[in-house]
Amino acid sequence: MDTTGAWNFAVWAPAVERVRVRVDGADHPMDAGADGWHRAAVAGAGPGSDYAFLLGDDDTPLPDPRAVWQPHGVHGPTRVYDHSAFAWTDTAWTGRALPGSVIYELHVGTFTAEGTFDAAVGRLDHLVALGVDVVELMPVNAFDGRHGWGYDGVLWSAVHEPYGGPDGLKRFVDACHARGLAVLLDVVYNHLGPSGAYLPRFGPYFSGENAWGPSLNLDGPDSDEVRAHVVEGALSWLRDFHLDGLRLDAVHALPDRRAEPLLAELSARVDALAAGLRRPLSLVAESDRNDPATVTAREAGGLGMTAQWCDDVHHALHAALTGEDHGYYRDFAAPGVLAHTLRQVFWHAGTYSSFRGRVHGRPVDTSRLPGHRFVAFLQNHDQVGNRAAGDRLSATVPVDLLGCGAALLLCSPYTPMLFMGEEWAAGTPWRFFVSFPDPELAEAVRRGRRREFASHGWDGAEVPDPADPATRDASVLDWAERHRGDHARILGLYRELIALRRTHPELADPRLDRFTVAAEADGRLLVLHRGGLRLVCNLRDAPAAVALERPAAATLLTWGGAEVAEAAVTLRAASCALVRLR
Repeated sequence: MDTTGAWNFAVWAPAVERVRVRVDGADHPMDAGADGWHRAAVAGAGPGSDYAFLLGDDDTPLPDPRAVWQPHGVHGPTRVYDHSAFAWTDTAWTGRALPGSVIYELHVGTFTAEGTFDAAVGRLDHLVALGVDVVELMPVNAFDGRHGWGYDGVLWSAVHEPYGGPDGLKRFVDACHARGLAVLLDVVYNHLGPSGAYLPRFGPYFSGENAWGPSLNLDGPDSDEVRAHVVEGALSWLRDFHLDGLRLDAVHALPDRRAEPLLAELSARVDALAAGLRRPLSLVAESDRNDPATVTAREAGGLGMTAQWCDDVHHALHAALTGEDHGYYRDFAAPGVLAHTLRQVFWHAGTYSSFRGRVHGRPVDTSRLPGHRFVAFLQNHDQVGNRAAGDRLSATVPVDLLGCGAALLLCSPYTPMLFMGEEWAAGTPWRFFVSFPDPELAEAVRRGRRREFASHGWDGAEVPDPADPATRDASVLDWAERHRGDHARILGLYRELIALRRTHPELADPRLDRFTVAAEADGRLLVLHRGGLRLVCNLRDAPAAVALERPAAATLLTWGGAEVAEAAVTLRAASCALVRLR
């Protein structure tokens, strides 16, 4: 608001000569500047006012591309939002750095039956008891419909109203900080969803194509404002919503030929903001490139990301636990892959990828890059939800073998991430679902989903209808089951493993050049060397015995019937033990 009491509206639309802003039903002309911005000061407007833009002679009102509050959905007007009006209580929060942390990926819409931020707050004490440090929210920016994964968002800075809107997100973050939990937010800048995508009408935001549609214009004419839109929006999440970091979706789909890539520019700006806020801020990239430059410091010529998701570790663990060898799992099914990938981060590091039909990746210099820069996981939203039936590991892998996988993950030098419900081997699936109001769009998604899986050999009739509300409902966590039988048993294991990471620093040590994995020829009997600790893990379906190089001084954990003697560990099928050597 300016000194006269008027509210200043602005929108970037460089190719549009005439723009009007409709505020609470009244239209006001906007002044066009040489910089492509159109501006208007409207007396009497302010927080709570609804507004929309009208481009040229078109009387169709469009929401603000930089909207924060979109209470009427992605097709309706934007509402003026005042960040300063929220009463934060987290002034004592000093943040949490990623090294040493355990991440928990959470989808607001299925974490609880209500599917809201406020309902999710009611389950935060479970996460505290579990021992996680960081909550990673799947995208919460506005998309069309009530339910969806969030990757069909169209307004990158507006918080999805059915979840609770901007105040709801702030209440969630505030509640997390009160419990010592940091919060990362998954943000998607590589594409727009199919409904409500009005951004291209305003300016040249996109150029070229990627797998999901138009690619962001990061290096063409007028790309300065496009980059500024992304960077300023990212900084706002961290500054105005008090978030502790961002997970950047599919950065390999952000083509950028500039001397300073967008990711390097963003990491520099985020580091500057962190210095000003005096708390650590993290950027975690999802990258398909297997390029260590993503997490190499800017000073060393890298992009400066805090960490990146590591699919290769997931694929190696998944293939070992399930025996699956189709699709991209084919290259990870050989006996030596798991031990090698655990040691070297990437299996594809300048090696041939049969899935891609070409050589892929570069090696990680394990003497220079620490393991905490790579986020590892047994499951995540993609690896579960993009299966035809949305089946979790718990649907096919016996609980004792699941426990071995958890031990390998949580005793590794990487930053471990859990997918919600994994900690109790949730019996509920997690499926792909949408709720587009447009029946033709819903039908197109339905057909496309079935066609996609049919091409991979699945029976299309087995693919749940993504537009059926029952598909979302089946994906909601069943919180009652965590107290029963094997669910309670494996929940106890996860709690114990995470507690051991805190009480025994060797388990969280990220130094890859001090990490050793010994394995038998079949790759299913492994010993992880973690300082003076040894995780002995038998993935075989038959008993095995492992001699220790020194006698055991203490047994920290056994699972699945493993027994520790003076200098040997006897393991039943699918069992493991964590011991300290003398």
